[in-house]
Amino acid sequence: MKKSIKIIIISLVCFLTLLFSVGASTVSENGKFWKTKSQQSFNDGDIIFQSSQSEQCEAVRIATNSKFSHCGIIFNENGKCYVYEAIQPVKKTSLNDWISHGIDKKYLVMRLKDSTLLDKSSLEKMKSYGKNLFNKDYDIYFQWSDENIYCSEYVWKIYKNGANIELCNLEKLKSFNLDDNRVKAILKERYGQNIPLNENVVAPSQLANSNKLITIFDNY
Repeated sequence: MKKSIKIIIISLVCFLTLLFSVGASTVSENGKFWKTKSQQSFNDGDIIFQSSQSEQCEAVRIATNSKFSHCGIIFNENGKCYVYEAIQPVKKTSLNDWISHGIDKKYLVMRLKDSTLLDKSSLEKMKSYGKNLFNKDYDIYFQWSDENIYCSEYVWKIYKNGANIELCNLEKLKSFNLDDNRVKAILKERYGQNIPLNENVVAPSQLANSNKLITIFDNY
């Protein structure tokens, strides 16, 4: 009898431990649940990647041979995480909302390997530079200028102009996989016959492959 009671108590303790550990690993915001990691362990300057659903995003994934089509930078403001991102228009989005826009709510977060390079002054400059580009139009032509801006360009330039860090080398548009018909369709729609093959570009995949970054979270 005592042995049976002991087994029951041990089972109950194990169940409660599992229950509370699961409860501790999630947070709720407006009925949405995410792993605590997404709210408590991300630092200012962390870069977040996802796959979005659109013809352009599909073309980006194909052209860059990557699952990622969108990215942004995380900043904490008043105890809440936001993603600074270049969409239409450039703006900040709450982390939970940003995650919900991705396919199956999958995302990857990366951090600068040498985090000592991001001191308080650098982070403030990065945030200031990012804010100065708020309300700019999204750059559908992927031109290397600040007149309009696209997502990975936005992230690259925030690091470059705020902390003097080049996360990766720039590539020419012609270096990507432009032979797929879905990619060709997008290029023809945007440029007609005048595709700027020598334009400097940076893709989410280049940032994700940077040897200056390490993975902090990945639920793919």
